[in-house]
Amino acid sequence: MIGIILNDKAFEQDIRELLMAFYPGESFCHEWQPGLRLAVIGEWNEERTQLNLRLEAGEQDEAADRVPDLPAAVAAEIARIADPVCADPVCADPDSRTETKNRVKRRLYAMLVCRTGKLLPWGALTGIRPTKIALTRLDQGMREDEIRALMRDAYFASEKKAKLAVEIAARERMLLSQLDYQNGYSLYTGIPFCPTTCLYCSFTSFPIEKWRGRIDQYLGALFRELDYVAEKKRGCTLDTVYFGGGTPTTLKADELDRLLAKVRTAFDCSQLKEFTVEAGRPDSITMEKLAVLKKHGVTRISINPQTMKQETLDLIGRRHTVEEVKNKFHLAREAGFDNINMDLIVGLPEETIDDVRATMEAVKALGPDSVTVHSLAIKRAARLNTSRELYKDLTITNTEEMIGLTAAYARAMGMEPYYLYRQKNMAGNFENVGYATPGKACLYNILIMEEQQTIIGCGAGTTTKRLHREENRVERAETVKNVEQYIDRVDEMIARKEAVL
Repeated sequence: MIGIILNDKAFEQDIRELLMAFYPGESFCHEWQPGLRLAVIGEWNEERTQLNLRLEAGEQDEAADRVPDLPAAVAAEIARIADPVCADPVCADPDSRTETKNRVKRRLYAMLVCRTGKLLPWGALTGIRPTKIALTRLDQGMREDEIRALMRDAYFASEKKAKLAVEIAARERMLLSQLDYQNGYSLYTGIPFCPTTCLYCSFTSFPIEKWRGRIDQYLGALFRELDYVAEKKRGCTLDTVYFGGGTPTTLKADELDRLLAKVRTAFDCSQLKEFTVEAGRPDSITMEKLAVLKKHGVTRISINPQTMKQETLDLIGRRHTVEEVKNKFHLAREAGFDNINMDLIVGLPEETIDDVRATMEAVKALGPDSVTVHSLAIKRAARLNTSRELYKDLTITNTEEMIGLTAAYARAMGMEPYYLYRQKNMAGNFENVGYATPGKACLYNILIMEEQQTIIGCGAGTTTKRLHREENRVERAETVKNVEQYIDRVDEMIARKEAVL
């Protein structure tokens, strides 16, 4: 356990997230107690102009034998401290809370590098959208080399990650230039059902077989929401539609047909630039369902193996086989889909770099149009965390070499990285990256990460994000996750949307 002992809680969350990156899986408390591995103690002066920050190690924590070779910016920050007591307090910036936060994080990062002997690939960055920093600076007219320097010096990101962030931001900017920001919006529709719940999953999803008898009720409530949104946004440009979950293709073909027909009739889809449906679980795909998707103009689907190692699929609770992935992929091609994405996860239990290489070889042989590579993130609600005693002997490995291997394969397949995001508790503290062949990037994926457009979410567990572009502000409306509550309280969910829209 790690203690976070502060006399002012203003930056506690940022401190916690940085600690989680260095000490994954640790729990936290707010007082000194026996058995602590480490304590971060921060004391602001009365005027809140200076912070004295120090580390106190417990008996369980051993200092690193040596500090790694340091980038210049990190070395300069370390020069300001004498571990474990700071020689130089952190000074607040009176004009910028953000800059004050960054100063606190830079100092703590330097102290933790000294303590652990580790450098993090993204440095002191803990947010989920590192490319947003680069995209914002590009919009402000900053050169790419200046942005890379900023990410290295202000956030301690590695040269490799800074370069990746700027490359992706530049590509995002080009792709988003086709959108009507003033009048445009996107629609997300959530289908919170799956064949099974995977070991690592914390998304809003419920076993489909338990809800078969109430699907009509769910769709009825969803149709009410969709009708409201269609009327509210009449006259606006619908740019992208995305069906996610859960697994939308757990619905029966006739249910999918009704839902897709509803969207097509309720909304003006004449200017729609893409329509994505996640068919993520191969065991949920049939030719009949693919025909329904094609009939209603779905342009992009996702068939997600996660891995092509059967033993891992069995371990994480996915019912499909490797052969089924291949068969359903070919079935989708036969149905006429020319934009198929495949999701993969690096860092799955017991997998080695040889397993990752074998997966990439199998994916390369299929030839998808895009690949999204996720670093395993063990969320609080996932069974890998809630039942950790059952899985404590599993080995979870994610390395720079593994991530680099997936990137090399994607580029060899003619794909370029087009969006990136991070999550808490990611194995190896890396990132998730989407790669696509020219013309096959998913605009919705960029929009949801970079918050460049209003996105309206309908269905259980969805979020509506109203963008106030002129104020650089996002207003949110959440929909309840529980399916039964969603059905019973759909009018309340509509009222929540009305409050922000």
